Amino acid sequence: MTHAIFKLVYFIELVVITMTRRAALRRTRRLSPAVKHDSLLDRFLLYLSSLANLLPLVYVFTSWLDFANYDLPAWIGWLGSLIFAGSGALIWKTHKDLGRNWTPSLAFRDGHYLVTDGIFQYLRHPMYAANLLWGLAQMLMLRNWIAGFAYLVLIIPRTLMRIQNEERIMLKKFGDEYREYMEKTGQLIPKIQQ
Repeated sequence: MTHAIFKLVYFIELVVITMTRRAALRRTRRLSPAVKHDSLLDRFLLYLSSLANLLPLVYVFTSWLDFANYDLPAWIGWLGSLIFAGSGALIWKTHKDLGRNWTPSLAFRDGHYLVTDGIFQYLRHPMYAANLLWGLAQMLMLRNWIAGFAYLVLIIPRTLMRIQNEERIMLKKFGDEYREYMEKTGQLIPKIQQ
C-alpha cells in the first residue's frame, strides 16, 4: 500500500515541477535567440537524464518494475516527499529569480546579466542543487532499485560536468565580477559567512 501512496505523491509533485519548468520555457521562447555553449556530451547527458525521468513513470503506472522493489519505513517516504516539494520550490524560485536570463542550455542572450540576488545570493547553482534533491527524493519515495535511483545516477555526472562548464563560461563572460561572486557564494550548498 505504501508503494502506491508514494507513487501518487511522486506523480503529483512531478506534474507541478513540470508545469513550473514549462512555464519558464514558454516565457523564454519569445526572447532573442541564445548563443549556446553546451557540448555534444552535455546534450547527450541531458537526453539520458530525460530518459531517466521516464522510468519512474513506468514504475508509477505499471507493475513492470515491481520485481526491483524494496521496503523502507513509511517516514522515509514522507521525508522524500518533503525533499521533493523543497526541490520543486527551489526550481520555482530559481526560475523566478533568473527571469529572462534563464535558458535550458548553457547559453547567453542579448542583455544577459549576472544574477546575484534572490536565491543566487546564497547559491550559484540552485537549479542543479534542486535536481540533486529531486534525485534523492525520488530514491526515498520510489522504493525501487531501478526507478528510484535512475535520475540520481544520471544527474550526478551531468551536474558535475555542467557546473564546471558553466563556471568556465561565466568567468569568461563576467570576469572579476563572477570571481567576486564565487568567493561569496557556495556552488550547491550555501557558504557559511564568517
